Amino acid sequence: MKRKFIILKLTTVLFITCFFVPGAIAQYKKEGVNWTKDGNGYYQNSYRGIEIVTLPKNETKLLISSTLLTPAGQYQPLQIKDFVLSADGTKALIYTNSKRVWRYETRGDYWLADLTANKLTQIGKDKPASSLMFAKLSPDASKVAYVSGHNLYVEDVNSGTGKALTTDGTDKLINGTFDWAYEEEFDCRDGFKWSPDGASIAYWQLDASKIKNFLMINNTDSIYPFTVPVEYPIVGENPSSCRIGIVNVNTAQTDWVKIPGDEIQNYIPRMDWVPNTKDIILQQLNREQNTSRVFVADTQSGSVNNIYTETDKAWIDAAPEWQWINNGKEFIWPSEKDGWRHFYRISKDGKKQTLITKGDYDVIKSSLVDEKNNTFYFMASPTNATQKYLYKTKLDGKGKLEAVTPSIFPGTHSYDISPNGIFAFHTYENANVSPLSEWMKLDTGNPFTMEGSLTNQLARIRLPKNKTEFFKIKTEDGFELDGWMKKPDNFDQTKKYPVVFYVYGEPGAQTVTDTYGVSHNFLYGGDMPKDGYVYISIENRGTPAPKGREFRKSIYKNIGTLNIRDQAMAAKEILKWSFIDKDRVAVWGWSGGGSSTLNLMFQYPEIYKTGIAIAAVGNQLTYDNIYQERYMGSPLKTKEAYIKGSPVTYAKNLQGNLLYIHGTGDDNVHYQNAEMLINELIKNQKVFQLMSYPNRTHGISEGEGTNAHLSKIYTKFLKENCPAGGK
Repeated sequence: MKRKFIILKLTTVLFITCFFVPGAIAQYKKEGVNWTKDGNGYYQNSYRGIEIVTLPKNETKLLISSTLLTPAGQYQPLQIKDFVLSADGTKALIYTNSKRVWRYETRGDYWLADLTANKLTQIGKDKPASSLMFAKLSPDASKVAYVSGHNLYVEDVNSGTGKALTTDGTDKLINGTFDWAYEEEFDCRDGFKWSPDGASIAYWQLDASKIKNFLMINNTDSIYPFTVPVEYPIVGENPSSCRIGIVNVNTAQTDWVKIPGDEIQNYIPRMDWVPNTKDIILQQLNREQNTSRVFVADTQSGSVNNIYTETDKAWIDAAPEWQWINNGKEFIWPSEKDGWRHFYRISKDGKKQTLITKGDYDVIKSSLVDEKNNTFYFMASPTNATQKYLYKTKLDGKGKLEAVTPSIFPGTHSYDISPNGIFAFHTYENANVSPLSEWMKLDTGNPFTMEGSLTNQLARIRLPKNKTEFFKIKTEDGFELDGWMKKPDNFDQTKKYPVVFYVYGEPGAQTVTDTYGVSHNFLYGGDMPKDGYVYISIENRGTPAPKGREFRKSIYKNIGTLNIRDQAMAAKEILKWSFIDKDRVAVWGWSGGGSSTLNLMFQYPEIYKTGIAIAAVGNQLTYDNIYQERYMGSPLKTKEAYIKGSPVTYAKNLQGNLLYIHGTGDDNVHYQNAEMLINELIKNQKVFQLMSYPNRTHGISEGEGTNAHLSKIYTKFLKENCPAGGK
């Protein structure tokens, strides 16, 4: 849903289990708790097989033995990527042998373990290896549906016989999953859903036949180069057409839902069945993504009703998955229409809307809807946008904001709450404390872990002498921005040190968060504080910080200008600090951060002397339509904002030392951006350094030695052009 954001933090969190929560097989691996249906325990994988751990005593019971998980003729059990149990607990659908599709491993093999018959069966065994996607058991567990080769299939569990539910799938006609743009920008991957009665399946069909292929060139995998086509709708080009079909599982006959609006000029990022009905509900966004409509369709009569409409002067995001309450008569829905991101309960007919969360704060995410106890749990941070805490209020909208997280633990918290709202797996961290976890009773906050409470764990921790500091900086434009800073070891206030700014700056992600490792530069081949650098990041307007709609959406039609000015004006104030050497100022970033780095170097050359830009969008008119049109408006009306915000427009102003890095196999931000930028720099006689990584993708990690090489070239360039140490 965004250009790749390279987050600079240490991934040292130890999770209890690596399985998905109960439900459909996951699109990709989720780190979290795979709760039992009743919420009184969770599943974990071990050498014995799959176990159930009952809380709070942590009693372990074997559910599926490794013997049952071993296919006939093999000596090792399946390497489980994910699994899900049937509603009655007698069958387990297991995902293994996964392969990557774009960002995530969403193709693989599926096996069904029958716990009653003690039998293991491969699903879709006549299909190519690792070609099945999103397999799901029907509600009664008598069938398994899956996607393979852009077609939907269903297989009878008892007989093992299968059949195709769609037969027209091709590379360009996509059933039950999505094209590159939907996956990247709407986080859409799993594209079909069983009806509550198991008689039919609702699925997306995308027609990308009119989407032009972007041809990447592979020069390294054969003597003769070959092209790698990606259906990639560039900004200004039409997206794939999209529609929803309802296929009868018995007859394989599809009826298409007659959704108002053009199938090309509207997106459908979310769809689901209304519980216990034959109705589906979906969110439709117009091409510019500033009007969101919710439709309910009766799949029997064919009627389609628009029950909810919202508009915004900027954009509206695709909603999270539906959360239903009141026996399917109401659903939980986010909106920023009052200036803050709040959650509402909306009736199925749209006639009744009740605000659940009230106040001048943003809900970061919904954590649990506890209907039994009339409680809505959610993450928020009303007073500090760099942190996250658990809060609760009354589900009926009549409650006040109540903090659940103890105030004695400032920083960032996460909670994986059991479905019954009794237990939670709680993780705490901040910029100077590595992640600590505890199992806890949610109502009392009391832990029951062998490691002890967070208080006891913190008592055993040695905090670093050189801590990451958070600060606020007010620019000459009157905006107060958050920042963090890591000073050199043995810092001497009387000396002047070089400063390195880390930047992202776009709506995809925050950089200034109170999380462990946030100030660690993973590309620097050494120790920045030890070598004598001041390392800083600033959170400009337009990032998804929980500071209200205006903070986030002020960047509309202003990527490459507003965020760049915020960064530069903050840097201008920082350069007034006595210990900052204004002649040794560097900036770097990746993807959107690479674009920001280029714009800062070109638009404010008097501030930034050295820059390292990785995988940057040099020309916004080359990026995909969903992302770019969402944040910059339609280029069909005017291209002015695109041109004004693109680094190629300002390349002629380069004065400092620039290292530009890009992978030639980048399917996200194409190498075309590098070549356009290079041409502009050449035309204006600007000297710079270039490092192209052959056939590497957006993350530039493929191939032996790549990560180490990238670190070396980054470090060498920084040290040579922005020398370390205090003076």
